[in-house]
Amino acid sequence: MNTNTFDLSQYLQERARWVDEALNRYLPGEQERPQQLHRAMRYSALSGGKRLRPILVLAGAEAVGGEAHLVMPTACAIECIHTFSLIHDDLPAIDNDTLRRGRPTCHVQFGEATAILAGDALFASAFELIARNAETVPAERVVQVLQIVAEASGTRGMVGGQMVDIESEGKAVDADTLEYIHRHKTAALLRASVLAGAVLAGAQPWQRDALSHYGECVGLAFQIADDLLNVLGDPRKMGKAVGTDAARGKATYPALFGVEASRQRAHDLVQEAIGALADFGAEAEPLRAIAHLVVEREG
Repeated sequence: MNTNTFDLSQYLQERARWVDEALNRYLPGEQERPQQLHRAMRYSALSGGKRLRPILVLAGAEAVGGEAHLVMPTACAIECIHTFSLIHDDLPAIDNDTLRRGRPTCHVQFGEATAILAGDALFASAFELIARNAETVPAERVVQVLQIVAEASGTRGMVGGQMVDIESEGKAVDADTLEYIHRHKTAALLRASVLAGAVLAGAQPWQRDALSHYGECVGLAFQIADDLLNVLGDPRKMGKAVGTDAARGKATYPALFGVEASRQRAHDLVQEAIGALADFGAEAEPLRAIAHLVVEREG
């Protein structure tokens, strides 16, 4: 793989299909009791989406010489955690969104109680899947990944960032608070994704450090781009409403720094992420291309 010949679109489509096929196998069937809960889980988890986080798991493994199929349970686990967070974010008690990936949100389709439990069940399923990865890689690597993903998901990561995000609504926030929200709410799980794949594939310490830095930069750039899309994006391409951040008084980069400065910050972060991969060869080309995609996407 090199910059001139690498086809990112084909790479993403192929690996998204692999993830979808695996998720379909791993998730309980709709006719398995309790049927309504399993229907809700599958409705949200199999509703499409970019599959960026699980693809980063696969690409992280490939960047250090590993094979994608050997880390697939953990890739699907990360998608389960992401889906759990979306289901709960959309609830009336938090963002009260009615549209996700172009379809009614889980609580609109199945009711609030079922949506809450579907999110809970997906979160629990994630750690079952990571543990299952001990069937294909050494167990000591799986234990490390369990810690990485748990920390990135909880109060030191995604959930902590979501809490400060909620607390900051309608308030004037400083740059440090905004950075905290974005690094925890979004960047933590993206960093954990690429790092988990690399660890499972036997990454060396220098590779882990470089990919951790890459993931942190890409994760923050991704959230800044999301902030910009909420201001400037096309809801038809995004599959959800736009302008909602301003309506809710959310802490965002455009609100604090303006659109142009936010764009520049996102691009600078992408360059920093690519710089972190300087000692990697062509095997890291998917990660380089994904970094560019983060700020070029339209949805």
